[in-house]
Amino acid sequence: MLKEFREFAMRGSVVDLAIGVIIGAAFGKIVDALVNDIIMPIIGIAGRADFTNYFIPLSSKVTATNLADARKQGGVLAYGDFLTIVINFLIVAVALFFVIKAINTLKRPAPAAPAAPPPPSDEVVLLTQIRDALARR
Repeated sequence: MLKEFREFAMRGSVVDLAIGVIIGAAFGKIVDALVNDIIMPIIGIAGRADFTNYFIPLSSKVTATNLADARKQGGVLAYGDFLTIVINFLIVAVALFFVIKAINTLKRPAPAAPAAPPPPSDEVVLLTQIRDALARR
């Protein structure tokens, strides 16, 4: 039973899936850092806004001006964080699209060289010889 399980677990698709999950988790951290540390500050400068502090208080107890303090005071609808996560998702989707497109291009077999034409049949050879003999007369 253990031998059968090992054979099943080591199939190419299972190993590919495991590698994909590991790389995806690492890639997610890279994209989070890219969005939070590079893209969102640039968008914030252009729009004179800090998306991380965009929120709507859900109770009258919330009087804070930044998200961390507002969450301590009560419920908030943090749509700035949502916008950041949506941008994260879009970056991951575009990057994966190009990675998968590149992989599919690499996996595509090279076009085969055209095959040599088949040798002429016996009838064609005989008719060619007759034609040449008649042309010599």
